[in-house]
Amino acid sequence: MKEHNYCVIMAGGVGSRFWPFSRNEKPKQFLDFFGTGRSLLQMTIDRFRPIVPIKNILIVTNVLYREQVLEQIPDLNPEQILCEPARRNTAPCIAYAIAHIQAMETIKRKNTQPCEETKEERARIVVAPSDHLILQEDIFRRTIEHGFEFIEDHDALLTLGMRPTRPETGYGYIQRDHLQVVEENVQTNIGGIYKVKAFTEKPNLELAKVFLESGDFLWNSGIFIWSLPSIQKAFNEHLPEIAEKFANGSEVIGTKEEESFIQEMFPTCPSISIDYGVMEKATNVYVMPSDFGWSDLGTWGSLYELSEKDSQENVTLHCESIYYDSHGNVVTLPKGHLAVIQGIDDCIVAESDGVLLICKRDAEQQIRQFFMDTEVKFKGKYN
Repeated sequence: MKEHNYCVIMAGGVGSRFWPFSRNEKPKQFLDFFGTGRSLLQMTIDRFRPIVPIKNILIVTNVLYREQVLEQIPDLNPEQILCEPARRNTAPCIAYAIAHIQAMETIKRKNTQPCEETKEERARIVVAPSDHLILQEDIFRRTIEHGFEFIEDHDALLTLGMRPTRPETGYGYIQRDHLQVVEENVQTNIGGIYKVKAFTEKPNLELAKVFLESGDFLWNSGIFIWSLPSIQKAFNEHLPEIAEKFANGSEVIGTKEEESFIQEMFPTCPSISIDYGVMEKATNVYVMPSDFGWSDLGTWGSLYELSEKDSQENVTLHCESIYYDSHGNVVTLPKGHLAVIQGIDDCIVAESDGVLLICKRDAEQQIRQFFMDTEVKFKGKYN
């Protein structure tokens, strides 16, 4: 069965909310945030190795990052790196990977002797971002394996929902339907499986507090599990335009002609997320409440929450620091630099490659706008 397990890792983003640490030339998935010697992408690959054969791991990324992926994951074949010639959000990204997996499965069936006693196994696929942090990896792996078992027996699009611990405004939320429980709790730290009632966008603080208090809402992790037939059917029903584009290349995907086909076709795909294009429309969407020490590490705030703090709740990364009358800051400078901070509370102080950012931690959602403003004013020099 493991032979038919696949992992799709989405690694094409810029990570502008982590600017100036994350830059166009080297986004956050390629960075070592905690000084462990492993980037977020490398850590993501490592946690899937016990579940999915390395040959069945696909990384979808922008063509600009092909060489960085190969450098960081040297045991991948170049064919396992699917390069997007243009950014078109997560639905086309996933559709590309699904088409490639279909080609891989077709080749496997051609090379396998049929056996009447063995039923044809369906490809089981987990899709995950490249920039998440998972603290309890054993529980994570058991959760994924349980998800695989569920979609083996159900025509389902399954997503993992993280139990919220605070009224977070930087994540989307999933509302579960308590009246439609498919499975009760089966393992410690692994919740039951519920029909999804609704997806919601990132809320304001007041609404996030309501979500937390209700107990019905989970953080949207962006981790999906489904079988190959189920996700193909979902694309055909809800995003037929994208499905048709990839179907037109079924004869060349998985061959030497794949790259030229993708170069010409992919930019014509609409830019749409898998959540909006499929998950919010399909009727067979389920959520598994999960708790394995997850963070999408998407903001300075999430990095602050996860990092070791001094007696005044300050976080220092990569550099040396001295604080005077300062509380609740996160400071990161290049290695070998010293920060002396006086009279500053609850700020982000970050320097990287000629850019110094100083802003309030509660203004972190504006960092993407700072990134865009500097791109316009300085013509991309600092992005």
